Amino acid sequence: MTAHDASGTQDPSAARSLDDARPVPFWLDDPDHRPEPLPALDTDERCDLLVVGGGYSGLWTALLAKERDPGRDVVLIEGREIAWAASGRNGGFCAASLTHGFPNGLARWPDEIGQLEELGVRNLDAIQDTVERHAIDCDFERTGEIAVATRPHQVAELREAAEDAERVGLTGLTFLDQDAVRAQVDSPSFLAGIWDRDSVAMLNPARLAWGLLRACRAAGVRVYERTPALSLTAKSAPATVRTPRGSVHARRIALGTNAFPSLVRRVRPYIVPVYDYVLMTEPLSDAQRAAIGWAGRQGLSDGANLFHYFRITADQRILWGGYDAVYHYGSRIRRDYDQRPETFRTLARHFFETFPQLAGVRFTHRWGGVIDTCSRFSPFFGTAYGGRVGYALGFTGLGVGATRFGAEVMLDLLDGDRTERTELRMVREKPLPFPPEPLRWAGIGVTQWALRRADAGGGRRNLWLRALDRTGLGFDS
Repeated sequence: MTAHDASGTQDPSAARSLDDARPVPFWLDDPDHRPEPLPALDTDERCDLLVVGGGYSGLWTALLAKERDPGRDVVLIEGREIAWAASGRNGGFCAASLTHGFPNGLARWPDEIGQLEELGVRNLDAIQDTVERHAIDCDFERTGEIAVATRPHQVAELREAAEDAERVGLTGLTFLDQDAVRAQVDSPSFLAGIWDRDSVAMLNPARLAWGLLRACRAAGVRVYERTPALSLTAKSAPATVRTPRGSVHARRIALGTNAFPSLVRRVRPYIVPVYDYVLMTEPLSDAQRAAIGWAGRQGLSDGANLFHYFRITADQRILWGGYDAVYHYGSRIRRDYDQRPETFRTLARHFFETFPQLAGVRFTHRWGGVIDTCSRFSPFFGTAYGGRVGYALGFTGLGVGATRFGAEVMLDLLDGDRTERTELRMVREKPLPFPPEPLRWAGIGVTQWALRRADAGGGRRNLWLRALDRTGLGFDS
């Protein structure tokens, strides 16, 4: 077995594999599919619904608003370009889970978990239907995902998760012993796995966003790029968002700003921006593919607290990401944080430890991006200013699928509709807020140290982690 550690020991060949890697997101480095830039707002606009943010959250909200009511006048503004942030930088895992995985949902909402899982599958089905109906070319493959154990204690955790799922009546999960998991994907690190066969799809995330943009515009949504929202005034109708060269006056506003500071200031303590990092290999040869198997093309992730996620792309590359999750004091977000050489070297070393049979493979792209993390590791929802402003936040790296559900919830709340979604405890309750600085910085640092010790110590959670678990701040991934 190969076990990843944080020793910092560097393999020169792993470091050399990064020599030619471009410091840009692979998915966005796609001139054949990238849409032409859209103009910035340079006048005042009026509309029924203003959507702030041009990632998945905003795009789904705008599209679903028009599908619910084609006569609704919808405007979307984006501070830079559509999908430039998390929606164009993620791993392309589109999961049915609305709760950042079944175990997290079971721990937090045991009475609702069956309903949440069903709603999640229906949401994923609806995403697939949208992709097909609008002919979105995003390499959508419903391959499922395998969660793998790379240390002995994780095998027991996977068995327990499989038993919990069976107990609440969930199907489609298959426990794989070491031989079975290595028959799917061959790595000396893999000791066991759980294969979720139908509840995760792989896709090209940037092309999904660009396809949603095309669908929004075809439905009549007016979209403005390079139009940052500077301020919100919503104490009376209409609500107004000011931008550098104009304002938008709207009956309702939906905020899809996620990791970036919310226009509703009281929401800000619930979110911390955390940086995640990714590598992409060159296309594998037929011989290299044969050496690792992976004929099922499933997404994979390992069971550590500091975990990796990895998948095969349509052109036979391996995306390899995760492990480090970096928080910067004061919740700072800066473009130069997108590159972190020490993390890229660590990821490259872990890649070749996991797949030693791929020695000599080179990486073509390296990038990072910011994730909106909340204390319950799954999205939360709400309204402000007398119901005129709605928000959905805190997707914590699992937003490719869950943002569509969040858009439905925002529209339910803004329209004043009582639905199956709005009755959920998950929707009605908020996570615990993070403390102010410097307690936030210190607490996150201590927690990351404790998670590393737990990974190295057989999964044992120390007093600090157990205290966080009891208060609902259960950092477990």
